[in-house]
Amino acid sequence: MAMAAFRREGRRFVVVSPNLLRSSLLPSSEEQVSLGVRSISTQIVRNRMKSVKNIQKITKAMKMVAASKLRAIQVRAENSRGLWQPFTALLGDTPSVDVKKNVIVTVSADKGLCGGINSTSVKVSRALFKLNSGADKESKYVVLGEKAKAQLIRDSKQHIDLTLTELQKNFLNYTQVSALADEILKNVEYDALRIVFNKFQSVVSFLPTTATIFSPEIVERESEAGKLGDLDSYEVEGGDTKSEILQNLTEFQFSCVMFNAVLENACSEQGARMSAMDSSSRNAGEMLDRLTLTYNRTRQASITTELTEIISGASALEG
Repeated sequence: MAMAAFRREGRRFVVVSPNLLRSSLLPSSEEQVSLGVRSISTQIVRNRMKSVKNIQKITKAMKMVAASKLRAIQVRAENSRGLWQPFTALLGDTPSVDVKKNVIVTVSADKGLCGGINSTSVKVSRALFKLNSGADKESKYVVLGEKAKAQLIRDSKQHIDLTLTELQKNFLNYTQVSALADEILKNVEYDALRIVFNKFQSVVSFLPTTATIFSPEIVERESEAGKLGDLDSYEVEGGDTKSEILQNLTEFQFSCVMFNAVLENACSEQGARMSAMDSSSRNAGEMLDRLTLTYNRTRQASITTELTEIISGASALEG
C-alpha cells in the first residue's frame, strides 16, 4: 500500500495520497498562467523595443542617404530647365489641342518608401487617358519606372505599349535619356506625347506636371493656324525643308523635355523619401517612448507583486 505521509489526529491516522501531496506543493494552474503571462509580457515588450530601435536606425540612415542624393540631383534638375524652355516659346505647349493618337509617358520611381509621389503620377495619367479617349481617338501608355508599371498593369495592361525600368541604376545624363527617347519614338505612333512627371519645388512639396510634345505634322498644322508658338516668325535657311526641320526640332524637344522630367521626378522622389523617413523616425521615437513606459509599468507591477507575496508569506510564518 503506497502511502506518502501519516498524520495523527487523536487515535486515527489519515492517509495522504501522493497526488494530493504534489498538488498541495505546486501552484495552481491559474497561478502558473498569471506568472507566465507576467514574465512573457515583459519579454515581448523588450523585444518590441529592440525592433523599433532597429527600425529607427534604418529610417534615419535612409533619410541621410536621400538627403545626399537630393543635393546631387537638385542642381542638375534646376539647370536642365533651361533646355526645354526655348522650345515652349518656339513650338508651344498647348495640351488643349485635339489630336487622334495620344501617348501618355508616365515617369515614376523604381523604388518605394517615398510617400504618394508615384500614385500621383498614375492618377494624373489615368485622368489624361480618360480625357483623351473616345470613338475616333486612341490613347496608349509608355511607362517609366517599376511603381507606375505595377499600378497601371492591373487595369490597363492592354494599353501599355512600352515599359522602361531601372532608370536610376546608372548616373543620369543626357546621353542615356536621349537613347530612351529614341527608343520611345521608334516603338510608338503618336500625334501628341504627354509626359507626366513631378516637378520639384521643395523637400516637402512637388507639383504634378504635364508636358505636351506634338508630332511634326501637328506642329505644322497648328502653326499655320496661328495656335502654337512663334515658329512662323523665323526664316528657314539652308537646304532643309520645313518638315525636316520640324522633325529634328520635335525629336530634340522630346529628348530635352524627357531629360528634365526624369531629373525633376528623381529630385522629387528623394525629397519625398527624405520627408517620409523623417516622419517614420519621429513615429518610431514616439512608439519607443510608449513602449518604454509600458515596460517600466509592467516591470514595476511584477516587482510589487513579488514583494507582496514575500511579505504575505513571512507574515503567515510568524503568525
